[in-house]
Amino acid sequence: MTRKRVEDLRSHRWFGVPTLRSFGHRSRMLQMGYTREEFTEKPIIAVINTWSEINCCHTHFKQRAEEIKRGVWQAGGIPIEMPVMTLAEAFERPTPMLHRNLLAMEVEQILRHHPFDGVVLMGGCDKTTPALIMGSASMNLPTIFVPAGPMLKGNWCGEVLGSGSDAWKYWEELRAGTINECQWREIEEGIARSPGLCMTMGTGMTMTSLAETLGLTLPGASTIPAVDSNHNRMASSSGRRIVDMVWEDIKINDICTAKAYENVCAALMAFGGSTNAFVHLIAMARRSGIPMKLDGYDKAAQKVPVILNLRPSGTYLAEDWYYAGGCRAALNVICDNLHLGCSTVNGKTLGENIKDAHIVNDDVIRPLDNPIYPEGGTAILYGNLAPDGAVIKGAACDPRLLKHKGPALVFDSYDEMADEIDRDDLEVTPDHILILRNAGPKGGPGMPEWGMLPIPKKLLKQGVRDMLRLTDARMSGTSYGACILHVAPESYVGGPLALVQNGDIVSVDVGARNLELLVTAKEMAARQSAWKPPIKKYSRSYTKMYIEHVTQANDGCDFDFLEYDSMDFPEPEIH
Repeated sequence: MTRKRVEDLRSHRWFGVPTLRSFGHRSRMLQMGYTREEFTEKPIIAVINTWSEINCCHTHFKQRAEEIKRGVWQAGGIPIEMPVMTLAEAFERPTPMLHRNLLAMEVEQILRHHPFDGVVLMGGCDKTTPALIMGSASMNLPTIFVPAGPMLKGNWCGEVLGSGSDAWKYWEELRAGTINECQWREIEEGIARSPGLCMTMGTGMTMTSLAETLGLTLPGASTIPAVDSNHNRMASSSGRRIVDMVWEDIKINDICTAKAYENVCAALMAFGGSTNAFVHLIAMARRSGIPMKLDGYDKAAQKVPVILNLRPSGTYLAEDWYYAGGCRAALNVICDNLHLGCSTVNGKTLGENIKDAHIVNDDVIRPLDNPIYPEGGTAILYGNLAPDGAVIKGAACDPRLLKHKGPALVFDSYDEMADEIDRDDLEVTPDHILILRNAGPKGGPGMPEWGMLPIPKKLLKQGVRDMLRLTDARMSGTSYGACILHVAPESYVGGPLALVQNGDIVSVDVGARNLELLVTAKEMAARQSAWKPPIKKYSRSYTKMYIEHVTQANDGCDFDFLEYDSMDFPEPEIH
């Protein structure tokens, strides 16, 4: 392997040439106390930190950043910590998805316009992982990802709680009157006990484990609990490794190849991962010039069963997954469905990284002949209601609803649904299909996680705990139930979901991958010609730009001017 020389470093263009501009760069580094030998002879590493005081998943990142920097120093590099915007899933309204692309743009701009030779990405909370990878892929520097890690298991009266999943579960029990306010408060106080990601297979754990599958983390990094001392050591090791990656010239898009993304499709199904992964992975892949489509996931779904017994599809939590063997062991189970020759950040292939992994608990990581669900956990549906696709997590819903016909009950907005859903006189039965529209990429805006519509209170009191729900919104990766999501094109732009009326019969057949509105083509055409676009709600700032340029869910909800084909952005000139 040919190693770079100092003169080959990108930072050399800032610091190592005899120009007036370089004089200014050198003098300002000297102003900050660096020695000339440091910034002219060593790789300069950006440590991109998404820590903030509002992001509960990343509260340990102040310390992890110091550990990463220590590793960079040990390996002979110069770490420069760069704070970027945080996307705090629990607090940002209507959704941090609205700002995923903004963070991706910020990361790309920071890397493009500063003298960095390599980058360590620090993320984990749902939208931070895809945003960081999207921005870095657009810049294509040597890159390593440090995942936040899962939080500890929750506890209530001796019962194990999973963040998100058990919140939805017990909220329904509170609404049904089977638990009281005092018990609800105890659950609230016991469900999230440490820094780190949701320890269910929500979007945070899904995206970080898929980042490991891609090859962007050190082997085994994604499942280490956030407060485990192994996490500290992993952070320092990542800092050391990125320096070698710079000298070896291993860039992010050398790792994020088409075959690596095919591996991710298989892993997503095996893990029973979040439905949100679809929009993120499509956007990530396209930033690397890979035209990923929804169909690729469905092909994987028909070959790879769900082997990971984690909530919301299964029983256990991420801490159990770590003790059972972690991501490496789970990937080893499905190795026949993977391209094992794909490169990873540690310089070895994926196959080399997982070959010695072993399973400690085969009820957490199941063998192929004893899966928790016989095919991939998620299916892509098509039909006259979703010409460009919709997503359902079949592994997390009542099996009786996988093939179902029922009348539509339509809500035009989240507020309308919230006002109506608990009415005692709401005309609804367990066979109804609840529909929420105008909640997609443009209509939300940002596709808020409104897709797990609440079961009407009158049905909860009758013992109903699942029913079909249909929307152009997303739902939390920790959610469960028969929710058909990401309907494309969305209703806000005149997609077929905009044409559904109360009482229309909707047919769902997950096995046949079909979603149909049982209305004649003639009637659909008449409704389409009568449809009028909603009044635009936003006329300024970033939100206006978002609505004008965001693509539909099946295209990853990226901005139309940021995909790989539009990357004509040259390196900044230095005079």
